[in-house]
Amino acid sequence: MNVDELDTPAVVCDLDKLGRNIRDMAARCRQIGIPLRSHTKSHKIPEIAHMQLASGAIGICCQKLGDAEVMVAAGIRDILVPYNVVGPIKVERLLRLARRAAMTVAVDSVDTAQGISEGARRLGGTVRVLIELDTGAHRCGVQSPQAALDLARKIVELPGIDFQGVMTYPSRADAKPFLDETVSLLRGDGIPVDVVSGGGTGHEAISKELGCTETRSGSYVWEGLSRVQNSGDLSDERCPLRIIVTVVSVPTENRIIVDGGIKTFTTFRTAPYGLCVEYPEIKMHAMSVEHGHVDVSGCSHRFRVGERLQWIPNHQEIALNMHDELVGYRGRQVEVVWPVAGRGKVK
Repeated sequence: MNVDELDTPAVVCDLDKLGRNIRDMAARCRQIGIPLRSHTKSHKIPEIAHMQLASGAIGICCQKLGDAEVMVAAGIRDILVPYNVVGPIKVERLLRLARRAAMTVAVDSVDTAQGISEGARRLGGTVRVLIELDTGAHRCGVQSPQAALDLARKIVELPGIDFQGVMTYPSRADAKPFLDETVSLLRGDGIPVDVVSGGGTGHEAISKELGCTETRSGSYVWEGLSRVQNSGDLSDERCPLRIIVTVVSVPTENRIIVDGGIKTFTTFRTAPYGLCVEYPEIKMHAMSVEHGHVDVSGCSHRFRVGERLQWIPNHQEIALNMHDELVGYRGRQVEVVWPVAGRGKVK
């Protein structure tokens, strides 16, 4: 089947561009000298995760246990969940995964660590743990090197916990004093620090400068439109994922309606919602639930009902999570249809 024969809206992926992005990031990390741990939340598709591992990634990241369950079922055996796993139900799921794969999770409180330890006591097994440091993101994480030491002293004594080190996000140059002092305090107290995990696509070199033992990157697979725009390069060559829609109405000569709205693209950021590949000058200025409202006043082309357009959404990761499948093509010919297996796995 040709891509142009797909029913719409259709989320599609140029496999050559995807493969290039994966290879380029792996090569970049090898050149920098920093191990790459690929984050799969950008795609939630096990087959793409296997491509990342085959390119040289040392393991993967999954933001939630639901994603990790999908990836372990697909045979992946080294997973970091850089998130606090809280509550007996989640801890039981984590321990089940730890029987089948090397599982590492982040903690920033003794309560979270004790919950995991108690689960390990009841169910058996061991979970690797990193202490998350808040070095400026103001999400989760301990607030100082001394707080990291205080927490580490408590959790290294807990059964079922294999303390590995620390993590932060994103890797920032100004985080170096925080990281250096934390590592120094821990090692000075006799607590081994085997892992210092940094992260953020585009921050790989900073992770290396910070002394990280690995860097976590994920959005590089799609090279999100915001990253492309910020770089000043609006070429669609860096964005493998796009959404094909059909013009379903031409109410006026300056406005068309396409068959994809909020449930297709999401309303990430403000209008315009994405970039039209064929006619970059037209703007999706508004969306209803199932309608895309497109201003075509700046375009000389006269649109007609039934015409198909390719759109790069503002945030490929969020848009893909709205859909059941991703169609991979090469040379306009459909080669594979991947279920978005981790879609909606937010628990």
